[in-house]
Order: sequence, then C-alpha cells, then structure tokens
Amino acid sequence: MAARRIAGRAVRYLLLLLFLVVLIGPFAWQLSTSLKGLGESIFSYPPDLVPDEPTLRNYARVIETIPVWRYGFNSLVVAVLSAVSNCVFGSMAGYALARMNFKGRKLVFAAFLGTMIIPFEVIMVSVFLTSRSLGLVDTLLGVVLPTAVTGLSVLLCRNGFHNLPMAVEEAAMLDGAGEWQRFWRVALPSVRGTLAVVAIFSFVFAWDEFLWPLIVLSTPDNYTLTVGIQYLSGTFTADQRVIAAGTMIAVVPLLALFFALQRFFFRGVGEGAVKG
Repeated sequence: MAARRIAGRAVRYLLLLLFLVVLIGPFAWQLSTSLKGLGESIFSYPPDLVPDEPTLRNYARVIETIPVWRYGFNSLVVAVLSAVSNCVFGSMAGYALARMNFKGRKLVFAAFLGTMIIPFEVIMVSVFLTSRSLGLVDTLLGVVLPTAVTGLSVLLCRNGFHNLPMAVEEAAMLDGAGEWQRFWRVALPSVRGTLAVVAIFSFVFAWDEFLWPLIVLSTPDNYTLTVGIQYLSGTFTADQRVIAAGTMIAVVPLLALFFALQRFFFRGVGEGAVKG
C-alpha cells in the first residue's frame, strides 16, 4: 500500500511538472528572447533560456517604433470599461435569473448559455453593422460593445447568487427591503469574490482581443496595444527579439493584475461553482 501511494504521488507530480513545462515554457522562451542581444542566438539547440548578457535594448526599440504608452492607455480604457460593464450588467442579469420567478426564465438562461458556444466570427458582420449604425466605428466605445456583457459573466453571477442562502434575503424582506435594496445591499456584497472573477476574466479578454479592434478601428491614435504591436512583425520581421519584447509588454500587465487579485479570484471561483 505504501509503495502504491508513493507511485501515485510520483505520477501526479510528474503530470504537474509536464503541465508546468507546457504552460510556462513558451512564456519563458519569449521572455528570454526579449532580453537577448544581437550577438546571441535565439534558435540554439538545446534552447538557452538564460541570456549571456541581458539587455533592455529590445524594449527601447519597441517604444521607439510605436507609441506604446498611447496604445497601452487605449487598451486600459477598453479593458476597464469591459470589466465594469460586465460586473454591472452581468450581476443584474445573474440576480434576475437566480432569484426572480418569471415566465421563460429557463429559456432565457439557456439563451445566455447558448451565446457562449457561438463563435464571434459568426456574428461579427452584424455587430459591425450595429456599431456603424450607432456611430461607434473607429471609437474605443465601439471596441467595448461586443464584450460589454457576456454569457460567461451572467453565468458566473447567476451561480454566485444561486449559492447564497435564501434566509439572508428573507430577513431583509421582513425588514421591508424591496427587490433593488436586496440586490444592492444584501446580495451584491455577498458575492464580491464572484465579481472579482468576472472583472478579471473581462479585463483579460478585452485586453487580449485582437480581431475586433483590428476591424473596427482605423485611426492609429485609437489602436489598442494588441493591434499596435502587429506593426512590429512587419518592421522587425527578421528580428524576433523585438517582437518578443513587444509581446512581453502586452502580457506583463495581465500577470501583474492576476497576481494582485489572485486571492479574490480563487475565492470567487468557489462562490460561483456550478451546482446541479
């Protein structure tokens, strides 16, 4: 029995190590490439992940080539607006689906779930026509529109509210609290962890989005960071070091956000766990 437990534990650790290499490997290689100078090979075998003479020159060349701070600010605006709108509208829709009784509630919930499996490319043309009719083409607000509220945000909020004990709201009802007061003062503060998860997911998805901003934006001053960095591929096609540096500039803010909010993230995952 002891040998079997040791063998089982060894297998688990080996699998975890394998997943770690698969997940962290590409990031480590990009980071290493971005710090290598022109005299160092980036395609050596076996891969040399530790630069002989680390340099930040590649990052400086990125900043010299594109207005990184301008594009980063645009991405920040889009990501923050998306996170806020998903928290606001997702929590409202989630509360209605979890707590309110109305005809067709299950059908509405199924419709929200259905939106999660529809590829964006299928509705992209109609979304663009809608944005154009609203005068939102080539604006940051037009970039936010498709992700203002998503089925995933509604689902997470719905599950978070559904897992709250009804006794909490019943006590508020006895005190004369209305529907809006129960939502705003009782239910919403109780699912702060779930809202953190919704905010993180929405922020990351909006920050990483490339296809839609590329389509809807035409003025360079309005470009988001992911769209602006594409120009590095054309300008420095032969220099993967600079391209890797641009990639790191886009990724590092997301890592900092996650590590800063990971405590709320894991608590929120537990709050919004799907129940049968």
